[in-house]
Amino acid sequence: MVKHQPLQVYEKQVFVSFVTGIYGCRWKRYQRSQDDTSGWECTWFLILCSSFLLLLFWAYFWLVAQNDFNDFNWLVFNRSGEWRDETIPIITCTTVGFSYITFLLILALFHVSLGQQLNLYWVHKIGVLATLLTTISGVVSVDDIWRDEWDILLVSLQSTAPFLHIGALATVTAMSWLVAGYVVRKERSNIQVMVLLIYIIILVAVCLAPLTFTCPCIMDRHSLKQRPDIIGRRGAPMLAPENTMVSFNRALQHGASSLEADVTISVDGVPFLMRDNTLRRTTDVRKVFPARQYEDASFFNWTEIRSLNAGQWFLETDPYWTVKTLTGKDRSRIGNQTVCSLVEMLRLASRANSSALLNIRKPPPEHPRYRSWFMDTLWAVQKAGISQKRVTWTPDTDRGRVRGLKQTASEKLSVEEIRQRGITSLTLHYSKASHKDIQEYLANNVSVTVYPVNEPWLYSILWCSGVPSVSSDAPQVLRKVPYPIWLMSRNAYSFIWITSDLVSLAIVIGIFCFQNYHMIRWRISGMQNYNPEQIMLSAVTRRSSREVNIMKEKLIFSELNNGLSSTDELSLYPDNGYARYSHGGLSR
Repeated sequence: MVKHQPLQVYEKQVFVSFVTGIYGCRWKRYQRSQDDTSGWECTWFLILCSSFLLLLFWAYFWLVAQNDFNDFNWLVFNRSGEWRDETIPIITCTTVGFSYITFLLILALFHVSLGQQLNLYWVHKIGVLATLLTTISGVVSVDDIWRDEWDILLVSLQSTAPFLHIGALATVTAMSWLVAGYVVRKERSNIQVMVLLIYIIILVAVCLAPLTFTCPCIMDRHSLKQRPDIIGRRGAPMLAPENTMVSFNRALQHGASSLEADVTISVDGVPFLMRDNTLRRTTDVRKVFPARQYEDASFFNWTEIRSLNAGQWFLETDPYWTVKTLTGKDRSRIGNQTVCSLVEMLRLASRANSSALLNIRKPPPEHPRYRSWFMDTLWAVQKAGISQKRVTWTPDTDRGRVRGLKQTASEKLSVEEIRQRGITSLTLHYSKASHKDIQEYLANNVSVTVYPVNEPWLYSILWCSGVPSVSSDAPQVLRKVPYPIWLMSRNAYSFIWITSDLVSLAIVIGIFCFQNYHMIRWRISGMQNYNPEQIMLSAVTRRSSREVNIMKEKLIFSELNNGLSSTDELSLYPDNGYARYSHGGLSR
């Protein structure tokens, strides 16, 4: 006699329902399957992985590119004519997209580890595709308008490579559980061998990656040179309008040893400070001279330039999100700023006993002062009363006419060219100043100033490289860096590197051995406990669900006909709990 009991009794699988429900909208047990994933769904899994890797690269790029956000917004302004912080929507979209893709990838990996069939819901497929295409369009756009910024990725690795290595090693080690489960738990095939070989290659590459690292801060502490001097690039433009007296005062208050400014010559021969070719961004020229707002700044006379307000734009646009930190007195002072002349800035530098670095923009050929710009600038230096030895300027031209003034080259030159031209100072972009080049210049008594340096990590690696001075938009930030953010001896890093690799290899080998031992034990146990039909049922994992269900029903009635007692327990699929026979009844 068979005791009739309900056949639809399931063990609750809340976690599995959560994973399959969110990933593939398969909330019910009958909707799930442990059959092999179709080739189409495997393709979507590869697209998901590719999207994750691309977004990881994209997010890292914007993380390290914070050093140059001001330059990015300036480039966008030169193209669009409107000043706004374009980095905010980019970072927001990147954060949302990366979080979404990472969440889906985690769910997909849970599917693999639980033996569930992958079936990405169509809404997620649209979301993944939209995220991927948006990221690709962003990469193409940056390559178009900001191509030189890709260099910061290689520069940043000088600081982040040791930490990225540890993270990559931990990730590859964790992935060994999934790889071992895939390789061990199924019958051997060419695909499994390929997966195993690819994993081994990746693991070895990650373990040996530190051999390619060039990290200046891996050095002996006693070899660390003096802290680099900080030059206020256009003053402190994050705290006050650039190239104004308030901005230069703020830079000096935050420890800047020198001031850097952009010099333009007016139509009547007065050198004044202006970065842009026009006056639209940093003055109210649209209100005062609306018909001339697109005219070159050098074609205004000094009286017209002096009548413009050069501070109100900073309060209105808040380009660095710092206006809310200003006091009422500071806002009033900033709102009344006018365009600063070169004489005013040099007098301030002289009173503060600091130096000045001038980036002079030559007037266009049709300008009235095209041939006399040099004398106009020299006259301003003499009128300010500052020692000529404390004034350095670019471009490196008319060297024969410069007597007593320092000139610096803003291009990367070989040591031979430097000697031939008699140059003693270089002002280089950080992407052009490698650790090897800096050491070579310093060994030949050539002073190097690197710009722009706004983040502590970049300041730290340049400090470890021995750079004498850096030009920064954020002296208030670098002031808070009394020591490199990390410094490690080569022996200490080698110990950490080798130990991490050995621990990772030991864990990977242990996981593969555990998975293999567990599988062998499970198979032996199954051979002892299963009848021939059960063994046959376990071997047909590649058959359709309908065929498997028919075989399960035959097995159930076969066991009942053989006279199983009510206390015997029949387990067809220990892993999924599809059917079991216990306490005198059959439950499914």
